[in-house]
Amino acid sequence: MAKPHTLFIADLHLSAERTDITSAFLQFLQQDAVQADALYILGDLFEVWIGDDNPEPLLTEVAQQLKQLSQQVRVYFIHGNRDFLLRQRYAKSAGMQLLPAHQVIELYGTPTLIMHGDSLCTADLQYQKFRRWWDQRWWQNLMLSLPLWYRQHLAKKARRKSAAYKAMLSGDANQIMDVTPEEVVRVMEKAGVRHLIHGHTHRPKVHQVPLAQGTGQRYVLGDWYQQASYLKVSADDWQLFFQDL
Repeated sequence: MAKPHTLFIADLHLSAERTDITSAFLQFLQQDAVQADALYILGDLFEVWIGDDNPEPLLTEVAQQLKQLSQQVRVYFIHGNRDFLLRQRYAKSAGMQLLPAHQVIELYGTPTLIMHGDSLCTADLQYQKFRRWWDQRWWQNLMLSLPLWYRQHLAKKARRKSAAYKAMLSGDANQIMDVTPEEVVRVMEKAGVRHLIHGHTHRPKVHQVPLAQGTGQRYVLGDWYQQASYLKVSADDWQLFFQDL
């Protein structure tokens, strides 16, 4: 019998074009997540989210599988920068509980801060400027009030601009689009924790963080472009896992 544990994932970027990622995710739900105490999805579950009213079959399939899992396992969701428009309607259909952008949870006696992670990348000034816009509830409501076809058009345009921006940064992207160490320290000390879990940067690793109250740990989740990646936490073990797609 498996010891009690909790799983964390992020940055799957599910889309109709990448059926291999969808298949790996559904297999993960049925074989791995079903054995956990809880599953935390820390943003960017989908490549793009244009509204809970999107009739795309992929969204329905994922919701059905998550709903089934939620009958046995608690499922939590924190918005990412790709699916920040996901609302309660879809969350309910998927059996997910929506959490705020920054949340402190108790992991088998260890207070831990969890988030998507994009707010930590303060050196990416252009992105943070855009983030201040879409983080406003009025702006989100305005977007969701637009016709579905127009939201689809805007989403495609935004993806093209994002790809062009990354290409423009070129060699500077690794530094600019990664977290700012000082911001990591600030948010961990503000939250009063020595453990942080996040995604967004697509650079899975465990980092040591120098804090005023001692050394902390920052666990970075990987994306699912080439391999499935998740963090498994139990009372005495924190470990990143990777599985080929």
